Amino acid sequence: MSKNRAFINFLFRISGVIAALLFTALVLLIAKANPWEAFSNIFLGAVSTPIKIADSFVAWVPLILATCGLVITFTTGLWNIGIEGQISLGAIMTTWALRLLQDSGLPPVVIILAGFLAGIAGGIVWALLAGMLKFYGGVSEIFAGLGLNFIATALTLWLIFGPWKRAGVASMSGTEPFDMSIWLPTLTGYRLSIWSLILAVVSVLIVYFILKHTVVGLRLKAVGKNYKAAIQMGISPSKYMLLSFVLCGVFAGLTGAVQVLGVYHRLIPSISSGYGFLGLLVAMLVDYQIVWAVPMALLFAALNIGGIQLPIMMKIDSTLSGVMQSSLVLFFMLMDGVRKKILKKEEEQSNE
Repeated sequence: MSKNRAFINFLFRISGVIAALLFTALVLLIAKANPWEAFSNIFLGAVSTPIKIADSFVAWVPLILATCGLVITFTTGLWNIGIEGQISLGAIMTTWALRLLQDSGLPPVVIILAGFLAGIAGGIVWALLAGMLKFYGGVSEIFAGLGLNFIATALTLWLIFGPWKRAGVASMSGTEPFDMSIWLPTLTGYRLSIWSLILAVVSVLIVYFILKHTVVGLRLKAVGKNYKAAIQMGISPSKYMLLSFVLCGVFAGLTGAVQVLGVYHRLIPSISSGYGFLGLLVAMLVDYQIVWAVPMALLFAALNIGGIQLPIMMKIDSTLSGVMQSSLVLFFMLMDGVRKKILKKEEEQSNE
């Protein structure tokens, strides 16, 4: 039975990938483009040179950090749509800390650490707002998150075009870049920071440990699996749901801090780069298993980087990579529904 179950799981996951590729190929054919050429350009655009491989990891770091936080909130049954705003607040607070300390004479490493801590604080505050609106205001976390996303975007734009605008000009390119001494160090000739890469790997290990090997992780799962049963076991659902928001806020804040310290080196209007929403897709696609999120997030990051080649090589809009990502999620979920029905039917037959 276990071997048959494993085979069915594998078969339907592969089927989801194949269906997504076929759907994307159909879209390309409708657009009068060669599917094979498009797929080849996306692949080569992500891995053909060491620089492009490094760029894929530059995109992977904020994506996996956001996914780390979302896996925790999903575990407790919460849809933390507000993660985009939490990333933005993390970036805003990081920028505030760097602006405050860059001329203080403190060692660069201290300023960078302060930036990360400020980013974490910003992410936590914005995540807690969504949690408190849910539990004390009766507002769904989905609507609360969406509203807070809009506020975070407005706040970012106000700061860029208002108090933090560049001297003599308000520019969509963002605030004045910070001095290179307080950038995260990068590998020579690349945009990739080994420190942000280490941070991402450590974050994955921390989330894995929390969810698999701690009492807190067990209680978070209990709340997500059965709210009423958790109460009967003496577990406070609201307490652990708020805790999941806090933990997600930590990783969202780190994502915003990495965007400021390691990628853009300033605050820009779209600082979150959509990694929050993309993280939602990754988390759903891997059924909230953080280990599987690592390669899946890397695939999505590679699609983002490789998709840049499409308008250059084939005059196709680079958003095709987004079509591939969305269709992956769609067909994975469809196949997963069929898979669960088949397995449930087998279990019922075996129990008879």
